[in-house]
Amino acid sequence: MTPDGPLQPALPPLLNREQAILEFNRRVLAQARREDVPLLERLRYITIVSSNMDEFFEVRFADAIEALRSVPGASPQRDALRSVAAEAHALIDTQYALFNDELMPELQRKGIVIINHAQRNEAQRAWVDRYFEQQVRPLLVPVGLDPAHPFPQVANKSLNFIVRLGGRDAFGRASSIAIVKVPRALPRVIALPRELCAAGEQGFVLLTSVIRAHLETLFAGRPVESFSQFRVTRDSDLEVDEVDVANLRQAMRTGLTTRHFGEAIRLEVVSTCPEALWRFLLGQFDLPEAALYRVNGPVNLVRLNQLIDQVESPELRFPPYEPAWPERRLPRGQSILARLRQGDVLLHHPYESFDPVVQFLRESVADPDVLAIKMTIYRTGSQSVLMDLLIDATRRGKDVTVVVELKARFDEEANINWAERLEAVGAQVVYGIVGFKTHAKLLLITRREAGPRGQTLLRRYAHLSTGNYNPPTARLYTDAGILTADAQLTADADAVFHQLTSLTRVRSQRHLVTAPFQLHRRLMQHLAAVAQAAAAGQPARVVIKVNALTEPALIGALIAAAQAGAEVDLIVRGACMLPPGIPGVTERVRVRSIVGRFLEHTRVLYFRWGPTDDDEVLYLSSADWMGRNMFRRIEVAWSVRDPALRQRVIDECLVPYLHDRRDAWQQAPDGSYNRIADDGPGAQAALMARYGVIA
Repeated sequence: MTPDGPLQPALPPLLNREQAILEFNRRVLAQARREDVPLLERLRYITIVSSNMDEFFEVRFADAIEALRSVPGASPQRDALRSVAAEAHALIDTQYALFNDELMPELQRKGIVIINHAQRNEAQRAWVDRYFEQQVRPLLVPVGLDPAHPFPQVANKSLNFIVRLGGRDAFGRASSIAIVKVPRALPRVIALPRELCAAGEQGFVLLTSVIRAHLETLFAGRPVESFSQFRVTRDSDLEVDEVDVANLRQAMRTGLTTRHFGEAIRLEVVSTCPEALWRFLLGQFDLPEAALYRVNGPVNLVRLNQLIDQVESPELRFPPYEPAWPERRLPRGQSILARLRQGDVLLHHPYESFDPVVQFLRESVADPDVLAIKMTIYRTGSQSVLMDLLIDATRRGKDVTVVVELKARFDEEANINWAERLEAVGAQVVYGIVGFKTHAKLLLITRREAGPRGQTLLRRYAHLSTGNYNPPTARLYTDAGILTADAQLTADADAVFHQLTSLTRVRSQRHLVTAPFQLHRRLMQHLAAVAQAAAAGQPARVVIKVNALTEPALIGALIAAAQAGAEVDLIVRGACMLPPGIPGVTERVRVRSIVGRFLEHTRVLYFRWGPTDDDEVLYLSSADWMGRNMFRRIEVAWSVRDPALRQRVIDECLVPYLHDRRDAWQQAPDGSYNRIADDGPGAQAALMARYGVIA
């Protein structure tokens, strides 16, 4: 697509995207150092970084390696990849140092102890022995390697032991290497009975420690000379040729069976792993030494979430927070549909409850005058009250159309299962557009109503959101959504559904801007208008809040607006490739990132290009400013036209974040970040105090 607007300025070199992702994880890791964060939540940030790094290797780093295969010999891209790999090593080393040197001693001082085999007393060892024999041994299948027992298939991110054995096997052979897979069904963190712990202590053992203590019992008569835990991370992008498949759902279902065995990208072992063993593993997975990560602690810190969940010390967690039902705008017990006929309702999650969205659908399912329900599904979880309501609506005879995105990364299986359940009861299920992910969040209701002169009319109601239809994550992610009966906006939403199901051209929407058709062009036009106003000495302002900023043309247009004299503030949670603060180039651009208790997820876009109210526009959107969102996804953005709602979005979703001094980081021209302050006002804390109930 060719964007409208003036020629773009010469861009400074954009920041490396992979390094920008690692910078984000450094900011998350910094939360684990904060003494004002409860101790178990600090540990949770450690586990979040581990989960993020898993995805980084499975997706981003895997893509980078694949791209380099087509570039022979030395190249700047290859050097950049080496630099990223070195930074990833350093980040993970820092993570484990923080875990071992700060968090574990703090937990121990609070009476929360992970007890290894050497530290267990006789009673604890006896209990662990019984646990191993009853719960663990029956599920273990040790595999000794020889020509008839080749190296087993090792699934992505599964935990395993490699063992070097002395002596000879039962058949007199000197086969020395064995592999023990750790079953995923077993808990990784096991609580010891209170009576086995010292007074005031909560004792835990790790599953790996339990297996390690009993390795020799798995190989009777053979001494264990050395061993290590190991874990391999694989390329996990699910590749399906959408053009050549007759049924995308069936093809995706088939692809899921092989996803866990993609190309190896990273090998993790414990730091004490002997060189002979890790070199053997690198050879088995065809990995270079740079792909080896020797970690000083448990392999896969993500599973320590089980420790956080089991500890009986609520004072070491964030105080429980209950999102508020917007009673003044949506009185409980009254019809939401009737309320929407009086005007739009804006919901700001997680400060306000997601329950009104569920109730909106529940009321529509029960209402005999509701004839049709249409909904997009990107991520909703394996358990979903919303999906159950859609199934109920279908059984009640309503026309239910669901656009299920089967390619929502790591949610494919849940979405396939929901698609099959919906189809089984008769719902119309489609899977979006070949080559495009449906990332828009839309729920549309069509109801039969009496008109002013007694005639029968069809009225539409809709919910549009920046986030997913997933009630549990709506308590953890910041998002904004609108409930509306606006005839023009709901007609635009209906046109989007018509296009997704029929694949035909539809009329241009007036109030809903969609990707890949108008959104990029519209944003470029707004930025050009801002630049023109700035050059003419008129008020010119841009404030953008997104999760990522990586699309080069939009970056260029932002820089052009700033060079023309506009003030540009970017609130970018994750990767930002625009280098701010370069004198004479991007000195009017400021980039900040907010990392707090909740995951910042709201996309808000504000443009001003003159002195009057007609010279500004504010959008809420499902789209980040990335190439994939602009050109390879179905996305929506809608202007907030009601002045009171627009001001509320500005006051809640932008202004507090521009003044945050508790959770805010400022980006430097080189892509590094510095925390703005250690105390002061925080946007999330202020909104929690305004709306929610802290128990």
